[in-house]
Amino acid sequence: MEALHTAIAIIGIIALIIVVKVDPVISLVIGCLYLGLATGLGMETTITTIADGFGSIMVEVGLLIGFGVLMGSLMFAMGALQRLVELLLRVLGPRRLPYAMSAVLTTIFPSIYVDVQLVLASPLARSAAPQLGRNGLGMMGGALSAGILVGYVFVVPGLGTVSIAGLLGVPLGTMLLYGVPIGLITAVLTTFIYGRVLRLGFWDPDKDEHASEALLEEEALAAERSNTADDDSAESAPRQVPLLVSLLPILVSLVMIATAAIADAAGADSEFLRFIGNPVLALFVGLLGAYLLARWSMGRARTDEALTKGFDTTGQILLITGVGGSLGAVIAATGLDKVLEDLFSAESGTPVVVSILLAWFVAALLHLAIGSISVAAITAAGILAPIMGELDVPAAIIGLAIGAGALFALQVNSNFFWMFQTLLGVSTRGALKALTFVTALASVVSLPMIIALSLVV
Repeated sequence: MEALHTAIAIIGIIALIIVVKVDPVISLVIGCLYLGLATGLGMETTITTIADGFGSIMVEVGLLIGFGVLMGSLMFAMGALQRLVELLLRVLGPRRLPYAMSAVLTTIFPSIYVDVQLVLASPLARSAAPQLGRNGLGMMGGALSAGILVGYVFVVPGLGTVSIAGLLGVPLGTMLLYGVPIGLITAVLTTFIYGRVLRLGFWDPDKDEHASEALLEEEALAAERSNTADDDSAESAPRQVPLLVSLLPILVSLVMIATAAIADAAGADSEFLRFIGNPVLALFVGLLGAYLLARWSMGRARTDEALTKGFDTTGQILLITGVGGSLGAVIAATGLDKVLEDLFSAESGTPVVVSILLAWFVAALLHLAIGSISVAAITAAGILAPIMGELDVPAAIIGLAIGAGALFALQVNSNFFWMFQTLLGVSTRGALKALTFVTALASVVSLPMIIALSLVV
């Protein structure tokens, strides 16, 4: 019954948001209440779980979101990201930009926490979107989805990849050898296929794009400053910061996080590196750098104005993200993973292809129910690890299949979904297309390659 009630809760939330047009926060809380009461958690435990889930997700991403959004707001106000987009467009051209972004995010940045990647990359995607025409925001959103999340489950040292490898006893070198080509091809091919789907009229800007007022006001303010800069007096005109210097807040943050993650993956246990590479500290250092640059180039008044807009956007994102974490906590409390363990633990001695499809299905079902890629991947690996000796397929292949399944159809019960919707400035319907559809597509696209790989290793 847990699976049935979970399905009813998720379908109900989607219906409330899309059909009845109920605010996502209210819809998510209604879904949490129904699921907790319907599965027998009880009134007090349901409320406690909702509160605990909100608090838990805030512990993980609250400061990351706050620092990242504020840093992005300051850098947007300084024009740093816009100038970077202009440079990328000149070098790559608008048609190549989405593919370049998905490839780079998949192969180079899996060490960076996915929420951090989204916070840092979303302003770039929004700035580049107008250059790609009517489907620009949809295309850039899909490229971010494929790039960030494919790397997360396939490429070392992505958290999902490392977790799966550890539970199944797969050497990280083996996962890296198999995961990099699978991840790169999956990300680029998914972006290509999604682009062709967009050409068929899949994206409707009028219905699929819906930026928050805070985000629109922030961009309008930056555009106004850009248009009026020539009319300002020399005394009040902003100082021009070199592009490389203006990007240092982001670059320093990324280097700090990546250094510790790579060192950890290499087995270099260092308290200092863990401290320096902590994402919270790294983003705070970036925020501090952006603040100092903004004060020097724009003055105190304009800097404070940009921060105020950033605070407005942060509050909206934190509330939706926290309630998304509440739904995940309620689902976890129902014990759905135990039901799946009982259902599949007896499956052994199956053909290679069936074993791969089974691993994919378990992870996909868990992800649809729980809403967390990492939790789904870890739970699926934990379920299948005891029967690995009975399966006639390498553990690395099963690990890749689990990663592909855990990627499937990221949707409304994930905090990442609501962050994506708000930061990209798309409606819930738009996020279902640029994120849910794209992750489902990437999950399916990777399966034939994983099966083909199993035939040669």
